[in-house]
Amino acid sequence: MKQRPATADSQDAQASLHALAYALSRLDAPEDVLAFLRDLCTPAELEALSDRWRVVPLLLKGVPYREIHDLTQVSVTTIGRVARTLEYGAGGYAAALRAQRAETLESH
Repeated sequence: MKQRPATADSQDAQASLHALAYALSRLDAPEDVLAFLRDLCTPAELEALSDRWRVVPLLLKGVPYREIHDLTQVSVTTIGRVARTLEYGAGGYAAALRAQRAETLESH
């Protein structure tokens, strides 16, 4: 991923990121989110995002990296990156999982 030098543009980048997050948060239907992601991302980016999300529940269950790789074909490097983010990240995976679980409980 390209890195931009830290300048006044970093404020613009942060504002753009917040605008993107807001746009995603305004979409109610999964089909709308999917359409937005397909418009926004390349197929490779979508695959990378999907791969990361797919290994989260396996990591939380304590499945070893190599077994996750065998089950998903996601690289061990990516699995390790997701594991580090689960432990030291901003909490986004946990927030998404809580929302998903809450929705599952409401529908039952």
